[in-house]
Amino acid sequence: MLTKVHAFLFEQAATSGDEDIVIDVHPPRASLSACEDPTPFLPNASSRPVGRVSVGVRCGDQGRQVRYLQAEIHVTGSYVEVSRKIEAGETIRPEHLVERQGSLGRLPQRTILDPDQAIGQEATRPLAAGVTLQDHHLRPRQLVKRGQRVVIEAQGAGFRIAREAEALEPGGEGERVRVRLPDREILEARVIGEGRMAVDF
Repeated sequence: MLTKVHAFLFEQAATSGDEDIVIDVHPPRASLSACEDPTPFLPNASSRPVGRVSVGVRCGDQGRQVRYLQAEIHVTGSYVEVSRKIEAGETIRPEHLVERQGSLGRLPQRTILDPDQAIGQEATRPLAAGVTLQDHHLRPRQLVKRGQRVVIEAQGAGFRIAREAEALEPGGEGERVRVRLPDREILEARVIGEGRMAVDF
């Protein structure tokens, strides 16, 4: 059972394959009967398991018996830090970032581990040099601003139309935002470029 739990946790903790992962599974203190056909699972599977975790094991054909073990997962790998001051609304460029090596278990859950996740995004607030970059620090770059005159493109079988409209809210690439047409009609369109939006039929 412990071997299966160890292999399961290693698979869950690994992402890029570049990390150094050490897993300590603590055997149950009580003397328990053998666990037939053990199937490990994470009770809290919303994030990557790092640090002290609880792991469940379903035993038997139907998995009716469940046991819980404690484990320590130590992961050393790379993460992203801000290398110079970034202003709110500024687009993240490679020179804004630096990769660091360290224990991922000591970092906030939403830490950015790959610079490519951040480059081209926009800072949601001012970021000082040395800050560990997290996903809530970023948003898609705003290609459309509230109140901006935009071009709405509509395309269907055998036709293509372009109309001007006013954006009622900001949006990044791929986001859907509300726009107002000259006849005051309000509809939702998808941001496809700088000042450009599309309506899908």
